[in-house]
Amino acid sequence: MPRERDAKQRRRGGGRRGRRPKVCAFCTGEHEIMDYHDGRMLRRFISDTAKILPRRRTGTCAKHQRRLATTIKRARMLAIIPITEKLVRK
Repeated sequence: MPRERDAKQRRRGGGRRGRRPKVCAFCTGEHEIMDYHDGRMLRRFISDTAKILPRRRTGTCAKHQRRLATTIKRARMLAIIPITEKLVRK
């Protein structure tokens, strides 16, 4: 039983130290304050199907996630980034 629990913790990224906390890229200064003209930077926060990724996946703080969502929506309205990606089914 203990071995199964250890294997599950390793797969999820847990363990003795736990998971490394994600840090907001905007708070640390890694990215500039959002500008809707920068499509390449905005694509980092969009999924393959052109949905806005959640905070738990990107690691942004609540304040910057709200601003990021607004910025992505502005870029979509101006056709800088696509509203939806072409979905190809096999």
